[in-house]
Amino acid sequence: MFRASRTIATFLRRRQLLRVILVAISLYLVFWCWLPCLDRLNTTEWIRHHADARPRPKPDNSAPKNHPIDHLIRDANARLEKLLTRRSFTLEDSAARYRERRGRHPPPGFDQWFAQALKDDAIVVEEFFDRIHHDINPFWAMHPRELRAQANAHPQVIRVRSGRVKFETDDPDRVPWINLWAKLVEEMMPHLPDLDMPINVMDEPRVLVPWEQINQYASTERANRKLADPQNTTNAYGGVKDAELKEHLHDPGWITNDAPKYWDHVRATCSPDDPSRNVSALDSFNGPVDFPKEPPPYMFRGYVQNFTQAQNPCTQPHLRGMHGAFVESISMSTTHNLFPLFGGSKMPQNNELLIPGAMYLSPMEFYNGGEDHGPDWADKKNGLIWRGTASGGRNKQDNWWHFHRHRWVQMMNASVLTAMERGAEGQTFKLPPGERYSVKARADGRLGEWLSSFSDVAFVHLECFPAVQDRVGTWPFQHDEVRKTCAYTSPFMAVRPSLPMKEQYRYKFLPDVDGNSFSGRWRAFLQSTSLPLKATIYAEWHDDRLVPWVHFVPFDNTYQDIYGVLDYFLSRDDEAEAIAGQGKNWTERVLRREDMKLYVWRLLLEYARVVDDGRDSLAFVGDLLK
Repeated sequence: MFRASRTIATFLRRRQLLRVILVAISLYLVFWCWLPCLDRLNTTEWIRHHADARPRPKPDNSAPKNHPIDHLIRDANARLEKLLTRRSFTLEDSAARYRERRGRHPPPGFDQWFAQALKDDAIVVEEFFDRIHHDINPFWAMHPRELRAQANAHPQVIRVRSGRVKFETDDPDRVPWINLWAKLVEEMMPHLPDLDMPINVMDEPRVLVPWEQINQYASTERANRKLADPQNTTNAYGGVKDAELKEHLHDPGWITNDAPKYWDHVRATCSPDDPSRNVSALDSFNGPVDFPKEPPPYMFRGYVQNFTQAQNPCTQPHLRGMHGAFVESISMSTTHNLFPLFGGSKMPQNNELLIPGAMYLSPMEFYNGGEDHGPDWADKKNGLIWRGTASGGRNKQDNWWHFHRHRWVQMMNASVLTAMERGAEGQTFKLPPGERYSVKARADGRLGEWLSSFSDVAFVHLECFPAVQDRVGTWPFQHDEVRKTCAYTSPFMAVRPSLPMKEQYRYKFLPDVDGNSFSGRWRAFLQSTSLPLKATIYAEWHDDRLVPWVHFVPFDNTYQDIYGVLDYFLSRDDEAEAIAGQGKNWTERVLRREDMKLYVWRLLLEYARVVDDGRDSLAFVGDLLK
């Protein structure tokens, strides 16, 4: 009897143990099967799982961890993680965060916009849309009817009427670009109210309102900002009454003949305390380039810490002689009067309403990079590639060495560096202080030799002014062709053939610098499996959702830090691969066409409200009235 009882007890214990094991296995399977859903409870972990599926490479323990860039990378990742904890998953959360950050109710149509964001699997973080409100807020200080009349009269405009979209332009050469924007707006139909969307079809931004005026507009907007009583709001836009606007003519007061003094127009937009405010444009560009003697405050031990300030000419008076936009822009059509104008890029001081650049919407492989965005990191050439034209303005015989792209090409030319290390004077730049950047090749006097081992940088066209045309071909197929070389820069810079994007993707490092304005290839670089590096003075729509040192590598517009940046990543391949992977995966989550559509959609809802006579009572409050 005792043996039977012991046998039964043993059986029960084994059965209980088996049950525990089965439960544990079941919980394990449930956990891993439902991990993507559970991860949604933690935004940061969800992003890591879905947006960065590639495992982070094992760290290179041979490299010291006290480099300034180590600190910048750690700090940037911490900022991104903090930002992503504020992601909105529900309409109620999104509307509440809007009210908290903006101080007013969302515009009518916000619920439809958020529903589309969910449908598009978009990451909605309120801070991603800060640019919209920075751009739109000054218009709250102007009369709505005046804004509607100004927009209606612009010669390049996208019109929305009764759910239909059309565009008008007096510049046939710009039809392809404005058509791309119009097609994007069509994707928002029928959810937009009637409106007129004036477009800047030039490369350069055009609206520069002096600081005193824009500051007054901003003060007026802040003083009148409020959360209206939900019971006293409406969700019905007034629309556009074409009859009342038909006879209105708008003269923005374009300034078109002062390109060599463009800097003076820009510095008028700086605050009285900004370093550039009282520094006039150069009278002549015959002299050498004047580099800053001390590192600017936006740098951390020689490297860019605050990328927003690194873009800002108001904090960098030296840029007046170091960037083509301030030497002599390719064209100039600028106004000091605020009126609504949408454009693809601008300097921080400009007052356009930013939308994604038309190049980002283009099906052309030159801009979008094609379907294949490059081989795996391990299969890439351990080098840097750059090809471009000598754009950025009108480079001439007496000013070309002040242009940013010419400086870029020379700084990345091994022969130029070798000559300078032997005592030659550089035409476009000075070697960076050796004590500021601990680049071993510089200390050893081998900077040129070091650069030659990985850098392939060249112009494909010297864009000389005035242009020289040659008669080419044989009769009857002769035609004029602009010469790619010219007498004053050809002795210093060779012209090389262009490379298709898929060939550039074979290199690990893809630097990007300004042209006449922003670079239309930037999004393609971010989408690639290579590491994008960026120096620019131009703001774009996506700046609030990209984190430097996490998604790309920033460098300064003087380019003085570029050797230190490259030395760091060439010796820390794991960090370079990690940022390349993070940037690509993040771009595929937040810079999609769907994300561009959602950004412009939300901007147009804000714009439609600010130009409406009943704007103070226009609001989405459906979540508050449930």
